[in-house]
Amino acid sequence: MAQVKIDWEDGAELKPHTEKKHRILREYFRQYLVTRCKIPRREKLRLVIVDGFAGGGLYACGSYGSPLIFVDTLIKTIEEINIDRASQGLKSIEIECLLILNDLDPSVIEQLKQNLAPLIAKTKENGSKLRLGVEYLSEEFDKAYPQIKKRVQQTKCGNVLFNLDQCGHSKVNPSIIRDIMQIWANAEAFLNFPINTILTFISPEQEKNSVLLPPEILKSIYEFIKDGNEAISKREWLGHVEQIVFGNLKSSAPYVSPFSIHNPEGWGYWLMHFANSHRARQVYNDILHENSNAQAHFGRSGLDMLSYNPAHDEGQLYLFDVDSRKSAKNALYNDIPQVIEASGDALTMEDFYRVAYSATPAHSDDIHEMIIENPDVEVITETGGERRVPNTIKTSDVLKFKKQKSMLSMFSQNEN
Repeated sequence: MAQVKIDWEDGAELKPHTEKKHRILREYFRQYLVTRCKIPRREKLRLVIVDGFAGGGLYACGSYGSPLIFVDTLIKTIEEINIDRASQGLKSIEIECLLILNDLDPSVIEQLKQNLAPLIAKTKENGSKLRLGVEYLSEEFDKAYPQIKKRVQQTKCGNVLFNLDQCGHSKVNPSIIRDIMQIWANAEAFLNFPINTILTFISPEQEKNSVLLPPEILKSIYEFIKDGNEAISKREWLGHVEQIVFGNLKSSAPYVSPFSIHNPEGWGYWLMHFANSHRARQVYNDILHENSNAQAHFGRSGLDMLSYNPAHDEGQLYLFDVDSRKSAKNALYNDIPQVIEASGDALTMEDFYRVAYSATPAHSDDIHEMIIENPDVEVITETGGERRVPNTIKTSDVLKFKKQKSMLSMFSQNEN
């Protein structure tokens, strides 16, 4: 599969997988801003956005590319936030954002400047609470990264978001992702890549490959890349590749979402999210469910999404839709007590989230619902009361086994 170079000058075509990717990016970035502006006493939010493969910013159909999506979302969301704050009698909040845009082609950068100009002008209107600085680069991202890193560090800003959409350009070295996540405590990164770049993460020689998969699986992946066969359209193929991608990149950040962009004709593109915070992964999972059928996962639907053998028909396709959520609840019902047991007999919800969101595709509402419904566990508040409604659970609560287990649980243990 050859890399696809986008022709921005003659009018770039918006592909279906790109449209889905942009919908997720827009919705997540909006929630990113809303979440960080919830502190009542906060009057300013500072952040840096790095778009490493920015493109021309505007498609032939008129749809925005990622740089324009970021600025448009900033403009609309800060207005939404301040209207809500005013209704609560709170002071308005100001957002100060540095946007660093890089593209290998200098002519594309010039086009991007023209396409972005009208939105930048909006941020300078009287009364605007958005302070936006934009800087442009035109280099291969790997070579530009040290300069970008130095510039971001100069801002002394901890809220850093990298968007790395590699289509048609040089690949991002996985070590860069790790570096990003280690330097900035509040860093997050999106990594999008076509399936042919899977060669970056695996080796056909088992002793050199950090993911311990059967040789026949690795062989089938290489055969697909070489011959272009139809394996990519099979659900099992999605499972194989997801395990490989996650196995090689899970050490890059505490929370890694290894899901493919959903395409019934083939799992050709991956959109991964990296974060240092379980809260970021929680929000990302929920956004995927609100945009069901945008991404796909093949495996388990509970708290340990890849604890299965794709060669033994143990997994299932999870499309973040209603049916997927039903299967997730069944798995969560059994998985949640196992997390408690691994910790002894109790743990804080904060600690539970740290474990749970390291490897689950589940929606937060489904996790909370299955906690409340399970007859063998309970959630205790700081004052000693018991939570009985899922959406009231707080991170400071304690999740624990009940002293008296249900008859169903005891029967199950006897059966084992």
